[in-house]
Parts: sequence; structure tokens; C-alpha cells
Amino acid sequence: MIYLRQIHLRLTKMEKNSYEIELKSLLGNPQNAEKLVSKMKELDPQMVSKGTHKQLNHYFKDGDLKTLYEKLESFVPAEKKSQFKEIAEKAKTFSVRTRWADGKVILVVKASVDETTSSNGTARLEFEALMNMTLEELDNQILASGFNYQAKWSRERTDYNYKDTAVSIDKNAGYGYLAEFEKTETELEKVEPTKSLLREMLKELGVEELAQDRLERMFAFYNDNWQDYYGTEKTFNIE
Repeated sequence: MIYLRQIHLRLTKMEKNSYEIELKSLLGNPQNAEKLVSKMKELDPQMVSKGTHKQLNHYFKDGDLKTLYEKLESFVPAEKKSQFKEIAEKAKTFSVRTRWADGKVILVVKASVDETTSSNGTARLEFEALMNMTLEELDNQILASGFNYQAKWSRERTDYNYKDTAVSIDKNAGYGYLAEFEKTETELEKVEPTKSLLREMLKELGVEELAQDRLERMFAFYNDNWQDYYGTEKTFNIE
């Protein structure tokens, strides 16, 4: 059985007034990942694998976003500065991350602009910028601005194009295999129909929802014990 991580609808208002709708799934083991890929191939013979790459994702906590903006302003590409400043000024809650993806170093900020959280909110601003420095150098800039490490995650990701939907399957330290289903819309009125479409897609693929309280327990456990899992093949199971 494939367990679906709590349907995590991430509505991200991006640079070109587009909205990202994303559902995450927890597959657990490689057999379930293979089952999902086989089912997608069965239902969409035109499915295309877009390749595999590795990522390191470092999450930060505490700190002040406006202070971080001031610290990193001179390093952020000029075309990205206004977006970063807007998030720093408007964010009610936020999540700061750094990412290494096949040699590229990226600064990521996800911020809630309503009363939901930056981790599980439905209306979020998202900022990503390619940084001309090493992952360690970027981390040190963030730490120097008053943040602390929350957790470090490592994963290997394979991307697919399935029925005009971006699907990623990750081999993730701690959680094991996860999948993400993502679509982007440019008109707000199309968001709800797209949510329904993705829900039907998950149902068609035979996935099953994972309760939110279990998801929260797993997330908290990893954050408390990430040093035991980061960069390893080890996984855990929290009911």
C-alpha cells in the first residue's frame, strides 16, 4: 500500500503571478515507489522521465527575515532583490532554507502572508535565488544574521512528466521515498479545479492519505534527530 503524506496543498504566489499547487506523498520504501512509477506508465504511456539529481537542503529557524535581507542583499542577484525585500516586509511566518543541487547553491525563502503557517499554508510567497557562493558560505551568512540550524535533509530526486503534471519521486533520508505532484496556474479561479484534478489523479493512482497528526510527528522526530539521518540510507517509521 502506498501512503499519501497529508495532502499538502501549497499555493505559492510566484514571480509571474502564478500559483503552484503541490501534493506531497509518503511512499516509504522502493517497492512502493516502483509501484507508483509502473502505475503512471500504465495510465500514461507517454510519461517521460526527466532525469535524476541529488540535493542537500538545510532548514533554519529563529532569526529575523528583515535582518537576513540586509545581510544578503549585496549577494542576491539584482533582478531578485525586490522580491526578497517584499517577502521580508510582508511575511507573517517564514521558512529559510539553503539548497545544493548538483553543484548549484540556492537560497530559498517560503513565507505566509495570511494566518496560515509557512510550512503548511495555502497562500504563500516563495523566493528562490541562485547564489554565487558555496553552500557552507551561504549557511554561514545566515547563521551570522541570527538564525540557527533546524535540520539538514538529503535526497535523490527523479522527475517525471505525467499527464502534463510535474511528478517527483525522492529518496529522502529519514522518510524514505516521497512523491510530489505539482501543477502551476496563472489564474486564481483555476486553483480550486486544479486541486480537484490532482486529488482525482492521486485516487486514480491508488494512493492513500496519511493523517496530519502522523505527519507532524514524523516531521518533529526528524528535526530532533536529523544528525542521525542526514546523508545516510537510514529511515524511520512513526505511527
